[in-house]
Amino acid sequence: MKFSKKIFSCFIIAVFTVLSNNSLQAQKNNGKLFIIGGGNRSDKLMTQLITVADLTKKDYIVVLPMSSEEPDSAYIYFKNQMEKLTKNPIVMLNFNSNTANSKVLNDSLQKAKLIFISGGDQTRFMNIVNNTPLFNSIHTAYENGSTIAGTSAGAAVMCEHMITGNQKLESKYQNTFDNIRFGNLETNQGLGLVKNVIIDQHFLKRSRYNRLLSAMVEFPDHIGIGIDESTALIVRNKEIEITGESAVIVLKKPKGIKKSKIDNLASIKSLQIAVYIEGQKFKIK
Repeated sequence: MKFSKKIFSCFIIAVFTVLSNNSLQAQKNNGKLFIIGGGNRSDKLMTQLITVADLTKKDYIVVLPMSSEEPDSAYIYFKNQMEKLTKNPIVMLNFNSNTANSKVLNDSLQKAKLIFISGGDQTRFMNIVNNTPLFNSIHTAYENGSTIAGTSAGAAVMCEHMITGNQKLESKYQNTFDNIRFGNLETNQGLGLVKNVIIDQHFLKRSRYNRLLSAMVEFPDHIGIGIDESTALIVRNKEIEITGESAVIVLKKPKGIKKSKIDNLASIKSLQIAVYIEGQKFKIK
């Protein structure tokens, strides 16, 4: 009887080890992210995207244009540029609340080697994607080795906590914030392809420092990344490389955050700030 218990215990340990290893493998991402800060996308930048995606002759590219008010135009603009740079087929999958549940379309998306999310309104995109098989398909493609790219709104959706651009304490939309206040930054659920990071786009062009600093007040354990126009992050697991024409601002480790009694104003005693340009790299958590 003791011998049987010993064999049974060994069997349980072996099964647990296999399951644990499978779980770890499932959690490992083989894909890459190419996150563009909006603005003009040069042929050089998009050639870099094709290189990162490592496309073979049999691979195809899918455009998800749901952020845009004019999805057909967003697709055509992307397609016209990319056809000069690659012979791989480029297709549009303009999902809506009904087709987001389509098994056929989701299977096609999962097999795309490069998925591009257009600019526009990130909230419009996530309203279609959240809590659907489409959300899972994007993650499955990423985990299986696809490159997920996006520009502007398509950059914002990459985070778990997505900046919407709206201010809770102001009724009128502004390109940036006039000040840094507690409880002013509006965020919604994003795709969460990159963790512990808050991304803002068009950063230097639109002087969005106050908006990203507001994010650091709300999420002090995150890294704040401001991507300028015509510039991109290449994310390979926990390493980020910069490519493009301008710079990326990185904020982290804010200390001494306090709330004023006047108008919810926030103060930060200190924080780390870095400026990165093309070819430079840094690590995230």
